Amino acid sequence: MGLLDGKIALVFGVANKDSIGWGIAKRLHQEGATILLSYAAEALEKRVRPLAAEVDCDFIELCDVGSDEQLDAVFDKVKERYGRIDVLVHSVAFAPREDLGGRFLDVSREGLKIAVDISAYSLIAMCKRAEPLMPPGSTVMSMTYHAAERVMPKYNAMAVAKAALEIITKYLAADLGPKGIRVNAISAGPIKTLAAMGVPGIRTMLRFNEKTSPLRGNVSQDDVGKTAVYLASDWSTGVTGEIIYVDCGYNILGLTATEEDIAQF
Repeated sequence: MGLLDGKIALVFGVANKDSIGWGIAKRLHQEGATILLSYAAEALEKRVRPLAAEVDCDFIELCDVGSDEQLDAVFDKVKERYGRIDVLVHSVAFAPREDLGGRFLDVSREGLKIAVDISAYSLIAMCKRAEPLMPPGSTVMSMTYHAAERVMPKYNAMAVAKAALEIITKYLAADLGPKGIRVNAISAGPIKTLAAMGVPGIRTMLRFNEKTSPLRGNVSQDDVGKTAVYLASDWSTGVTGEIIYVDCGYNILGLTATEEDIAQF
């Protein structure tokens, strides 16, 4: 018996085997959930379909989350085929490359609009369509990062988008809570994904997190997937509106320093 037997889980944002969304989908499947997948661009289909086969998924839909029409089409298909959604996973983020890196002062107006629309507002758009399909006890989760609260070099437009995503999470939790729907976000440490590799300096961030985090390591897609199982299951029935950190403890540090640095104190 799995923790999620009989649950229908719709996962947005799987791009390839390194995606956080894929790590979540695998773990939800292992616990018995029926997996539905959505990917963002036609070029990704050849990578996503073989992954879908690994989790016995035959619902694989292209969706630009910036398009209301495409979101309508996906959720209409879910309604027609399954009638409900028990778990909604938002693992979507995008900012134009030119608005990552350099000085924050140079972030463009249009770039920031795109980052917030795709990475944050899309959660509202998904929940609006999912609400009628979600029974009491359902759960929504999204992926955020500590740059929403603390300055991370070169994260720029995406940091603003993640900050928006976190407050959106709390407002949605307040709106949907009376219907028994929980909404939370997972703040993962840096992970080498297709999206992350577009952030200048990501390799340095990974090395620094490994050297300075309390657990002296980096997290994996599977670590995030395990936390997603908790949020999707009845083990978290009293948890909503929370930002749950899966980052080897990096977020608790007031001073980030290597052991060599600390030895000099």
